[in-house]
Amino acid sequence: RELLPPWLVIAAGLTGIVLLCVSTKDVPITPLRTKYAVVLDAGPSRTILFIYQWTTTKANKTGVIKECSSCPVQGPGVSNYSDSPQKVVKSLEPCLNWAQKEIPAEQHSQTPLYLGATASMRQLNLTDHILSDSLLAALTVALKSSPFNFQGAQILSSPDEEAFSWVAVNYVLENFFKYDWRGQLVPSGKGMAGVLSVGGTSTRLTYKVEEENQASKEGVRLQLYGQMHSVYTHHCPCHGVHQLRSRLLSMLIQ
Repeated sequence: RELLPPWLVIAAGLTGIVLLCVSTKDVPITPLRTKYAVVLDAGPSRTILFIYQWTTTKANKTGVIKECSSCPVQGPGVSNYSDSPQKVVKSLEPCLNWAQKEIPAEQHSQTPLYLGATASMRQLNLTDHILSDSLLAALTVALKSSPFNFQGAQILSSPDEEAFSWVAVNYVLENFFKYDWRGQLVPSGKGMAGVLSVGGTSTRLTYKVEEENQASKEGVRLQLYGQMHSVYTHHCPCHGVHQLRSRLLSMLIQ
């Protein structure tokens, strides 16, 4: 075998020494940016503030979120403050201050803030829309003054509320997507679950319909994780918890 020329061995050795002596820098990997959102769920009996977070990575143009934490607002639901709108504003302050501490200060102005009111506010709007409007106006003024990016306070329609519940249940069940062995998001291939919601005055069944013409005017169309979903809610009035309790008491009395 031929031996390497001495000059080549010396050059290679010098090159190695130089590489070891020269300081090197690791190429920084840009971390995924975390975003936040604040949602106030104004239900009939109480209001809860939720903080959600997600990264800039999306699955088929839809974010993958998770709930960070929540703060129950002290006091009853917002509809109970119809005679004193300023009191409902005061009740929200502790949780809003708490959210400001949970979310980095530099992201406050970029964090969307929503408030969605449900059944009791829908009922108040039907019986006295002036009171419901004054409540929403007081909430809007208060939330606009927060450091977050206020996106609106509104009364959710019943179909929208049930559609959001349907999304939440199927999201938790990982029916929209799943993580494969590589840790990447892929379609789950599972069917969608229906949601049976038993309220105080009625029961509602929400499910996905395959044909668009099967959904009535109450249907909601949602585009999530690259797929379109037509969601329909079937209402069963007078089959809520209160009515069932009244029927049970009537049977016991008889």
